[in-house]
Amino acid sequence: MSNKLKVGVVGLGFGADFLPIYKNHPHAELYAICQRTESKLRDAAKKYGVEKFCTDYRDLLKMKEIDAIHVVTPVDTHTDLVLDCLKAEKHVACTVPMGLSIDECCRIVKLRRKVNRVYMMMETSAYTREFLYVKGLKDEGKLGKIQFLRGSHMQDMEQWGPPWPGWPPLNYATHAVSPLAILADAPVEWVFGAGSGRIRENYIKNYNSPFAVESMFLKFKDVDIFGEVTRSLYDTVRQYIESFDVYGQKLSFEWNRLENEDPVLYLGGEDAEHIKIPDTGNILPKEISGFTKSEEVMDEDEKQHLSFIQGSGHGGSHPHLVHEFIMACVQNRDSAIDAERAANWTCAGLSGHISAMKGGEKIYIPDFWNL
Repeated sequence: MSNKLKVGVVGLGFGADFLPIYKNHPHAELYAICQRTESKLRDAAKKYGVEKFCTDYRDLLKMKEIDAIHVVTPVDTHTDLVLDCLKAEKHVACTVPMGLSIDECCRIVKLRRKVNRVYMMMETSAYTREFLYVKGLKDEGKLGKIQFLRGSHMQDMEQWGPPWPGWPPLNYATHAVSPLAILADAPVEWVFGAGSGRIRENYIKNYNSPFAVESMFLKFKDVDIFGEVTRSLYDTVRQYIESFDVYGQKLSFEWNRLENEDPVLYLGGEDAEHIKIPDTGNILPKEISGFTKSEEVMDEDEKQHLSFIQGSGHGGSHPHLVHEFIMACVQNRDSAIDAERAANWTCAGLSGHISAMKGGEKIYIPDFWNL
């Protein structure tokens, strides 16, 4: 490996948001990009000065110079692309979720272990400025003992197109699960889920899933903490929210309920205050610190992707994700969201949906650390 990690990025929809971060990271080189639409590919290559580009990701795998690949492709392609990257002995980062079944997640965990390469699931909710603020409160002991956790991800997916119409809500739950699991400092041991309401009939047939809303309770392993997650995608009116709440012995935190409000910190008794969440660029290398304010530095065309519009730039998380992935590769260590942890978070949601379809049956999550 050269002094800088040579990175290839596959998928330039949401993935375009990451190109300038890789371009500016002090330990990375944006070496190659891949996009099925050739005109968009060439425009991005010219804009970022990338000489290597292709329309087929398999051509990236043949480039011996590439050390790591970031996969930002449609949700139903993740498993095959990640497995192919690992087989080519490339480090790999991938947007959420890890896979679409427990079996897919198991395959990735086993192969990553066999080839001894870094895997990271690029979960934005684990690096938002709100989450990093609350994680700081926890680490400083200011929350006291955590008593209960709640996550919510309610989103109108009507404009997204395939494969999303009728998608079972909990089959894409990592945004709501991940903050809870990190704050509990434990993997999810078992879940039970419930479905509520009913989506339109022509959507039900796509995945044989009728529920407009799915919720689940999560038991975290070896701790006395439960969490609750609620998820909706269609036929349920709600402004976009991707939130978590944490209730502690000393302090509690609740996400703002409307987009332009501030979160609330509960101080004890009836005392509470709205709080301004600080920026997090100061904990990143100066070359990429400005990207925590990505809504200010991204070009207008890059801000039009629905994931950016609805997610408000994902809370400044993008440069943190890139930095953690690069440093894990450079330092030859597991990433903060390695294959086992990613599989646990992903399969918590998958199992929650299975449970909902079975009327609330308790389902244990596989022990991915001992496959």
